[in-house]
Amino acid sequence: MPSRHNLFRPLPDAAAGECFDDLLNLSGCRVERIVSQGQASPPGFWYDQDWDEWVLLLAGRALLRLEREPQPIALAVGDHLLIPAGERHRVEATDPAGPTVWLAVHVPGAKAAG
Repeated sequence: MPSRHNLFRPLPDAAAGECFDDLLNLSGCRVERIVSQGQASPPGFWYDQDWDEWVLLLAGRALLRLEREPQPIALAVGDHLLIPAGERHRVEATDPAGPTVWLAVHVPGAKAAG
């Protein structure tokens, strides 16, 4: 019988550093919970992935910067977006007052498919 889990319990304390938990990892698809609290990408650092990443903000708030966009994207609870493979991006800020909970789905993208 499958075991039941909850995205919010237990919620790790991310005050000292972001927490990454794989919820599902199958061939071609990975679902991850990310918990942040005040963290941001290091100065000058950009993610540049070979896969598409769909992110959904479940709690908190965040600023996400896409290299091609002039302004960061403010994300609130319920906001989601697809970051295509090869789209350089970074986290500018997450809420320092409480947990920011992300759901990230990683799937093969056009860059990886060739």
